[in-house]
Amino acid sequence: MKHWTFLLFIFVYTYCNAQDPAKQKQLQAVRTTETPKIDGVLDDACWINVPIATDFFEIRPVPGRVEKKDRRTEMKVLYDDVAIYVYARMYDDKDSVSHELVSRDNIGNADFISIIVDPFYDKMNGNGFFVTAAGVQFDAKYSQVGDEDPNWNAVWESAVKLDDSGWTCEMKIPYSALRFSGKDVQNWGLNFSRRIQRTNIQTFWNFVDPKVNGFINQEGLWMGIRDIKPPLRLSFSPYISAYVNHYPVNIPGVKNTTSRFNGGMDVKYGINNSFTLDMTLVPDFGQVQSDNRILNLTPFEVKFNENRQFFTEGTELFNKGDLFYSKRIGSIPAYYNYGGLNNGDKIIKDQKEAKVLNATKISGRTAKGLGVGIFNAITSGMQTEVEDANGNLREVETQPLTNYNILVFDQSLKNNSSATFINTNVLRQGSAYDANVMAILFNLNNKGNKYFVNGEAKMSYLRGEESNTGYSYSFRFGKQSGNFTWSYNQVYADDKFDPSDMGFFTNNNFLDQRLGFGYSIYKPGKWYNQYQSWLNFNYSRRAMPGDYQSFGINTGYWVQFKNQWSAEFDLSYDAKRNDFYEARNGQIYRAPENFGVALYINPNRAKAYNFGGNIRYFEQQLFGGKEYNFYLFQNFRLNDKVAFGLDLNFNPNYDYVNWVTSQGNQAIFSKYDRRTVENSFDAKYTFTNLMGVTVVLRHYWSDRRNKAFYLLKPDGDLADYQGPALTGMDRNYNVFNIDLIYTWQFAPGSTLSVSYKDAAETYDSYFTQRYNKNLGGILNAPQNNSLSVKVLYYIDYLDLKMKHKKI
Repeated sequence: MKHWTFLLFIFVYTYCNAQDPAKQKQLQAVRTTETPKIDGVLDDACWINVPIATDFFEIRPVPGRVEKKDRRTEMKVLYDDVAIYVYARMYDDKDSVSHELVSRDNIGNADFISIIVDPFYDKMNGNGFFVTAAGVQFDAKYSQVGDEDPNWNAVWESAVKLDDSGWTCEMKIPYSALRFSGKDVQNWGLNFSRRIQRTNIQTFWNFVDPKVNGFINQEGLWMGIRDIKPPLRLSFSPYISAYVNHYPVNIPGVKNTTSRFNGGMDVKYGINNSFTLDMTLVPDFGQVQSDNRILNLTPFEVKFNENRQFFTEGTELFNKGDLFYSKRIGSIPAYYNYGGLNNGDKIIKDQKEAKVLNATKISGRTAKGLGVGIFNAITSGMQTEVEDANGNLREVETQPLTNYNILVFDQSLKNNSSATFINTNVLRQGSAYDANVMAILFNLNNKGNKYFVNGEAKMSYLRGEESNTGYSYSFRFGKQSGNFTWSYNQVYADDKFDPSDMGFFTNNNFLDQRLGFGYSIYKPGKWYNQYQSWLNFNYSRRAMPGDYQSFGINTGYWVQFKNQWSAEFDLSYDAKRNDFYEARNGQIYRAPENFGVALYINPNRAKAYNFGGNIRYFEQQLFGGKEYNFYLFQNFRLNDKVAFGLDLNFNPNYDYVNWVTSQGNQAIFSKYDRRTVENSFDAKYTFTNLMGVTVVLRHYWSDRRNKAFYLLKPDGDLADYQGPALTGMDRNYNVFNIDLIYTWQFAPGSTLSVSYKDAAETYDSYFTQRYNKNLGGILNAPQNNSLSVKVLYYIDYLDLKMKHKKI
């Protein structure tokens, strides 16, 4: 009898103390009068008797499983009038903790601990503060559906220590890094996350179910924060920079070596508890990584990644509706005017980027969930230097002074839903045309965030010598949570819709429909950790007159194995289609059907040496065209400070067909072979968590070797070309870049950076065989070399005020 009584007691005790992943966790807020020393040593008296947040749940590899006691996590949080303080104890085997040194805002091969706070407790927006076991900081903003913005940066303190029990961390997050209300008593959304790199285990204090759409909406609660007041958020970041540039122009009157000295400032000002003004005055973006330029044989523009921090940080509101392509501002303008050139003029120096004179963002969200964003930027005119037939030099304006504007209102609704209005506006000085685009968006979810419906209605208006108005809409609904998901999407644009002056845009005049299905297994099986599969159908017609454009199917499978390797297998089929853009003159081209298959392999990146890549194959029906792609990457981590990476990409095409040139209003196509080779090497040496140097070398070679020419007939098919011999139609393009950057964060928010860049580009109309000849040719081509030094110093108004009081 006693035996059964004992077992019953154990059962009842276990049941009553079992963790329920579905139940929201809560942590009582504790105010402190003693400020802990941020040194990673958890011996401050203020930490005694503070409630502990523990028993974290895995999100991977086994969702919902409680962390093991010998690998448990213990978190404590305190607050006072100026900051919140975080205590973290991560139990582990000291020698097994991964702690690679990398630059700020990177994780690398390292364990991490983080705190994610939602000060307005709207379950839509939050801020994350991460620290790796090497002491590297990473911070991010989170928006409505779990999107992470790693470009957001704040100034805060942290320190870590490794000891016999694992590792520890302390953080101090000042209120100047956050936005919150001025209520006397507040409740904040709260979660903690930990990753153990070697086993790829990631846990959360409050369970985040991978089957449920969203991340911030699955947070815990930090209760009873009393009598804290939002501080004056005002900081200045003045900078000075110096550049020396050398390019062998070798033209009389034009200098090969030039230099310049720049100065400017970034300003952040908290307008009120909810809104912040960010301003950059005479910014300097010369040290961002170079764009990966390619040989583009398509009729559409290539979209490049944005690397300028001002245009990537805190722009989640402005990116709604996909109307904002920030590289339009200064880097890749949509408007060029070469009308000032005369016959016989020779372009000596063509300015491709306009200088950003200033840019301003005002953004935030009220306590009632209304997000407001205002953006403005002004760029100077672009000048092209030309030489006339008599050898005289002059400058021609190819882009006028331009003003870019965005206005956004985004109202949060129940169940992680929202309604949005956005307007973009481009105003140009003089007679150049202006552009205006507006959109209304909505996103509605049911109470369990399981089903959704969203849509967009857009209008573009171009005003100039010839004004026109265009329209577009999209509508999407489906199931977004659970193992099985599906969605239907319809997108329409008439033949006048054009958002390209401030957004990225390829073509209009279409009615596209997409039906997609997905099935995922998040609970590990005998041989896998996770499994995902999908099947999509795509069908497109022109909006006017409504004729058929394309139909395609793609399906794929992704699986992560027990050893942390993963594989993806894709299949795609595109039926014969009517291509209205390839001919570049409005003619229809009946593009052939094609089939594709691809296999992607990704390794366990916790290993010091890891490699992976992909093999892809595509086949066109016309002329038996074939395309192969072989990609291999390798990473080698010598130690926690030194790491290398090598990417090798080989992409040959045989008997492919597309447009090559025009004769009057007649499009000429060609059958050609093409070989693309892209190799890049990167290395990093990180001295400390505040100082490091990185280098990236990239060589890209691509060609086009025409084998036969064809005339595009009125019915869209091809006929043998019988005209005069075509010469100079081959292509041989090489580009080489070196980006070497040293950075040192010598004070909180303050950096010294030294950058060396080398760039060379050749574009020939004849083919140069063999890779080594192309590499040698680009290395011997004229090189554009630049060396720059930039010092940026962060000044916090509150720190200045406190120092002044002490004097």
